[in-house]
Amino acid sequence: MTLIKSISGIRGTIGGTPGEALTPVDIVKFTYAYCVKLRERRPKPEGGRYRVVVGRDARISGEMVENIVCGTLIACGVDVVKAGFASTPTTEMAVVFEKADGGIILTASHNPKQWNALKLLNEKGEFLSAEEGAAILECADSESFDFAPVEELGSVVEEDFTDRHIDAVLALDAVDAEAVRKAGFKVVLDAVNSVGGIIMPRLLKRLGVECVELNCTPDGNFAHNPEPLPSNLTGLSEAVVANRADLGISVDPDVDRLALMCEDGSPFGEEYTLVSVADYLLSRAYETAEKTGKSLEDVCAPYSFCTVSNLSSSRALRDVTERYGGEYFSAAVGEVNVTARMKECGALIGGEGNGGVIYPALHYGRDAMVGIALFLTNLAYRKCKVSELQKTYPQYTIAKNKIQLSDKALIDKILDRMKEIYSSENVNDIDGVKISFEADRKWVHLRKSNTEPIIRIYAEAPDAAGAGKLAEEIISIAEGIIGK
Repeated sequence: MTLIKSISGIRGTIGGTPGEALTPVDIVKFTYAYCVKLRERRPKPEGGRYRVVVGRDARISGEMVENIVCGTLIACGVDVVKAGFASTPTTEMAVVFEKADGGIILTASHNPKQWNALKLLNEKGEFLSAEEGAAILECADSESFDFAPVEELGSVVEEDFTDRHIDAVLALDAVDAEAVRKAGFKVVLDAVNSVGGIIMPRLLKRLGVECVELNCTPDGNFAHNPEPLPSNLTGLSEAVVANRADLGISVDPDVDRLALMCEDGSPFGEEYTLVSVADYLLSRAYETAEKTGKSLEDVCAPYSFCTVSNLSSSRALRDVTERYGGEYFSAAVGEVNVTARMKECGALIGGEGNGGVIYPALHYGRDAMVGIALFLTNLAYRKCKVSELQKTYPQYTIAKNKIQLSDKALIDKILDRMKEIYSSENVNDIDGVKISFEADRKWVHLRKSNTEPIIRIYAEAPDAAGAGKLAEEIISIAEGIIGK
């Protein structure tokens, strides 16, 4: 049994004891606290009604959690727009479509089927800030309830926003549906038996793409570990080759992450999903500026000719951005941190190296639908195989490790000492400690866990041997610090 409360929401395994797992009691407390803080954040005139969109992925516990969340919202006097089966980005966009006051997404993202979670949105369809999330956690622990009288109970309407989401993606200037249709692509889609099996085939059909469906029944019985990593996608790899497809597509249960497979069955690399989409958008802006004589800033307006990713994402995005004369910015790990940084610098494109593409021309949220639409447009223009496209990008390998500690107090000691040892290098401490070795084009990022005495270590270099060696060096130094 596990229950993890964080500023981004509440996540846990289903069943067990309140306070130790995600039980009906915990769901009610957290939903109630969301309503309390919603009223504080967005005061309404006397008699005004609050509206909240609720969407969910297809995991087995989804209907139960949805019923409790919607019932609690109604009991708090909040009107509910029930989106039903909906991807995370679809629910985010539905908040905007409906001009709602907020949204709640019921999904544990890439976690296994025994998990579920409540992810909380503001009126912009974006995740709450750290401060807002912390306030909800504090309120949920107070165990003080005051529900609405019968005359003030909320109501429920149901609406499917899938096609409106797809329409918005296809309406983007950077998406060339006609070019994709003419290319005649054939793809294999692995939607891990969740809501990706609903929206992705519809989008691909609208783009004129032949889609071979694999694990596309939205029943929550995940056919494999739902995290879209190469080790979990061997079935997709085999299906791509067997069907002589141009591309393999994998999404996680809530469809905010996109991982691709080359035509030969080899992984495109989830780190390169964002890199490839950014390369397309940057090159498109660069070429337009050259043809028209306009400045890059004018071509990109209202955005800037720059990109953003989190500190643990591949350097390849920075390299590609600088290749076109653009500027790259880094952010702390976490979607809310990346979007905040993107807004600060007006980024054209951003996201995370886990396959999360954030394209602000559509909305500020990771979105596999816009990711694949942009990727296929680029592929149609390039007229090359996916494996050939992958080779055009700077090649890096990331090694992921962790150090288990006996005492959480040791974490800061290790991080502080690392900054001293590598003070002559480029050090960033906005989220743990990231050390960049510019001359060798490699970096290592040390991040502490918020829930366990663990330091996660991500190291990247131009090859696997270099990344592994760097990680081993850092681990050895950390072990030496612990021993002192």
